[in-house]
Amino acid sequence: MTLVMVGVPMLFLLNDVVFDLDEACPVTPADARRFEKLGFDYLLELGCELFAEDPLLHRNDPSRARRLAWLIHDRGPDINAALFAAPEAGCDPALVEPQFCALPGEVLAQLKAKCGKGRADTVAVDRAVWGRMAA
Repeated sequence: MTLVMVGVPMLFLLNDVVFDLDEACPVTPADARRFEKLGFDYLLELGCELFAEDPLLHRNDPSRARRLAWLIHDRGPDINAALFAAPEAGCDPALVEPQFCALPGEVLAQLKAKCGKGRADTVAVDRAVWGRMAA
């Protein structure tokens, strides 16, 4: 399990939504023990499958997306941002392009504040973090 510094929120960017992973743990202690055996590669596959099914999972099912974010961060404590880019709903999971990165806490806090004010959108987050649409 990952240790968390007291007073510092554990934020995670999933696509263009910032989740606070310190809010009520999205995984029960029994599930956490069950998930301990899952490796990062399995979580990568799981994320691709989930986003292939619903490219807007992070918006349409935030509780499921938050659990995925928690699991990714638990397996890779340095990772605090993930992008799962699916071309369309119902696509082959092999077509989903995953990316991961470690962002400075200040960047995540700024994105969280913008999301809270309704100012962060997919294009703004992409330009600030992922750079897929930059040109």
